[in-house]
Amino acid sequence: MKIERVELRLLRLPLARFFETSFGRSYDRTFVLVTVHAGGVAGWGECVAEHAPFYSAETTETAWHVLEGFLVPLLLGLSFGDPREVTPALARVRGHLMAKAAMEMAVWDLHARQQGKPLWAVLGGSGRPVPSGVSIGIQDSLQELVDRVAAERAAGYQRIKIKIKPGWDVDAVDRVRAAHGAVPLMVDANAAYTLDDADRLRALDAFDLMMIEQPLDYDDIMDHAALQRRIRTPVCLDESITSVRVAAMAIDAGACRIVNIKPGRMGGYREALRLHDLCASRGVPVWHGGMLESGIGRAHNLHLASLPNFTLPGDIAASRRYYTPDLIEPPVEVQEDGTVPVPADGPGIGVHIVESRVAAATLRHTEIRSS
Repeated sequence: MKIERVELRLLRLPLARFFETSFGRSYDRTFVLVTVHAGGVAGWGECVAEHAPFYSAETTETAWHVLEGFLVPLLLGLSFGDPREVTPALARVRGHLMAKAAMEMAVWDLHARQQGKPLWAVLGGSGRPVPSGVSIGIQDSLQELVDRVAAERAAGYQRIKIKIKPGWDVDAVDRVRAAHGAVPLMVDANAAYTLDDADRLRALDAFDLMMIEQPLDYDDIMDHAALQRRIRTPVCLDESITSVRVAAMAIDAGACRIVNIKPGRMGGYREALRLHDLCASRGVPVWHGGMLESGIGRAHNLHLASLPNFTLPGDIAASRRYYTPDLIEPPVEVQEDGTVPVPADGPGIGVHIVESRVAAATLRHTEIRSS
């Protein structure tokens, strides 16, 4: 395939309900969509960088700048036999993994469409339905948290994750356990604690959690290793895992027993696949995280999550929890058994993108062609 032109769109979508983490509360999401064109076929990728640099140093504006000024010019006019070749083609640009991932994942979608195959097939997945968990943000009261968990359990989700931060942790988990018994439960701190909080985090051992996700700083492997030695609950790393090399170091150091894989955080599918295989070879289970993606990004996630070592329910919930309407039809839905089908409406990511909805949400658009 030879990349002929690339479109960038900056979109803003209102969230169906506010979402709060230790970073703060969000009421909408602003993000970049990338569309790559070759031979009359288009592939789509969604950048997971957020408006503010809290989860990551990248933002929507830095992603736009790097894509428009550097990554797109590097890609235009190049011919690829395999989408794995995109990552080395972009290697001159240091960092900016989220911007790179949006471009690289769009090329994978394009490649799969040109091959007439579903994306999962070219990634090496199975296309099986994906077990779905749900992420519940910090609420205004503990009773509202208990009620939200009840609503999500009724919707069929196989696992509940609640966001925590200092002052909203042990009591929150205690109330959920008291109200909902042995529901599969995990917590996510988004790096809100330090090693000085180890005793507070060890108190969570009493609640038989599946894991505690990213309790300490995003760039700290050794303190996570020290924490894991002091608590029984498995530590799962998210923000810390920015490369396969870092993941290997974390596993070797005992810093985590579970890994959250997000291709948008890793620079795309090539590295996400390598990380999946590394974890499988080390006996480390993985699951697919979420970044409040629209249906376009959510479809990408489902295809990857059908690979064999994604053995834990991921954060790939129904569209209606986030956007009404979504950018795709039909929307992503969770089934009665708590799984989400991998989209199968044609090749590539297998969803119908409603371009009128994309246009209505677009704040900025540019198209760059090869000379």
